[in-house]
Amino acid sequence: MAQGATPPPPMPPPPPGLPIDGGVVALFLVAIIFGAFKILQINKQEA
Repeated sequence: MAQGATPPPPMPPPPPGLPIDGGVVALFLVAIIFGAFKILQINKQEA
């Protein structure tokens, strides 16, 4: 009667590797900058 409830089981370890969404914002910004650079480069060739 004096003994308390059993403690909860320990949490499982985190999954290995990096998260999938790591660096998505940086990749998006690089893609925007690269796209703008290519558009400007093509416009200079046509002019």
